[in-house]
Amino acid sequence: MTTPALIAATASQFRRRPAGRFVAHATSVHFCVEPTLWGLVLWGRPTEQDALTLGRSLVFELDKRTPPHRSLVDASRLEGGDEGAFSLLQRYLTESAAELSRAVTRLALIRPDGMRGALVAGAYQVVKSPYPVQVFDDLLAGLAWLDAREAHEVIADMTRSVLGAPHEVTALRAFLDAHLDAALADAARALAISERSLQRRLAEAGVTFQAEQADARVRVAQRLLADSDAALTTVALEVGCASLQHFNALFRRRTGLSPSAWRARARRRGAAPP
Repeated sequence: MTTPALIAATASQFRRRPAGRFVAHATSVHFCVEPTLWGLVLWGRPTEQDALTLGRSLVFELDKRTPPHRSLVDASRLEGGDEGAFSLLQRYLTESAAELSRAVTRLALIRPDGMRGALVAGAYQVVKSPYPVQVFDDLLAGLAWLDAREAHEVIADMTRSVLGAPHEVTALRAFLDAHLDAALADAARALAISERSLQRRLAEAGVTFQAEQADARVRVAQRLLADSDAALTTVALEVGCASLQHFNALFRRRTGLSPSAWRARARRRGAAPP
């Protein structure tokens, strides 16, 4: 059975309904494939501020409404980190030990190569973990240990979408999510670059402004479908589609499902104890 793609969300949207969503930070992505499978992807050199920001979403996993779950930490792209970030990790694991032992049943850690990998793996030797931890060299092996092989493709796709896009494309997507009817000139002005430069960056990434705008309409529609009982016609108008027929065609073209079928599946995936 194919696992549906993960949807980008704001921190507040992720807190309200995490299943099937991810929230991206400067050096990390926090995601929830389903209520019983959460994870992190880390990269670069996280600072203490990066760790503080990530911590604000990590606590969502400790909510009493969240069922016990498996966890994945893909640290294979980490290049280092400062002492402040490590101290915050240690503090989080220590102060939240009781909640974490209830919430997390086991954690698969994907380490980098070489000396960086030894340092990452060694972190859990220094910091006492409140749950079983197993270290792996690749994502698929870690997911197999978690009995979650089927999640490999959607996690890999999510990671590529966050790390593979140029800064201007990532910024454009965030802008369009909040301004669905914006013109190219509006977006270029908001991003403080010329229209020609924006078009060039989009072309280099293999996308167009029109395609990004259509994808933004679908992303916002997905949030509305998952978070509300609004009629499909209402959702269509809300995201700027002139008719329900146009909305259905756009949504199916981008997701492979009709809006109603997608909503039903999202509700099933997000079901969790109250």
